[in-house]
Amino acid sequence: MQIDIEVEDGIVKNVKFHGGCNGNGKGIASLVRGRSVDEVIAALEGTTCGSKPTSCPDQLAVALKEIRKGA
Repeated sequence: MQIDIEVEDGIVKNVKFHGGCNGNGKGIASLVRGRSVDEVIAALEGTTCGSKPTSCPDQLAVALKEIRKGA
């Protein structure tokens, strides 16, 4: 899966998931738009998917942590 993320001044402006569940990806993207990177990480980090140790929301949190480190 690939995630395109646009962050400006610590605020999530846009997210697009390529792969995973299309509806869930669109819903997550809509819910996180306009929120701070830290708020999104706190809300989504550690979310699992069934028996998998990670999920699309968790991977978004991981990616945002990388963006935050680079900022």
